[in-house]
Amino acid sequence: MTGARWRKSTKSGNNQGNCVEVADNLAGVVLVRDTKDRDGGTLGFTPDTWQSFVNLAKQLGPVG
Repeated sequence: MTGARWRKSTKSGNNQGNCVEVADNLAGVVLVRDTKDRDGGTLGFTPDTWQSFVNLAKQLGPVG
């Protein structure tokens, strides 16, 4: 996706392991990819679906 601006969560800190990057600057789609495999697959979500996921993740809190 041309023009995607990728960012990593500020909560990731310097963790170079289990992180994802998100590009939410494109109209109508939020993209997600693995920081360890940036040329691998990219998942795409509608903004509403992504927001629902983020809200649920905040409710559940950290895993582990």
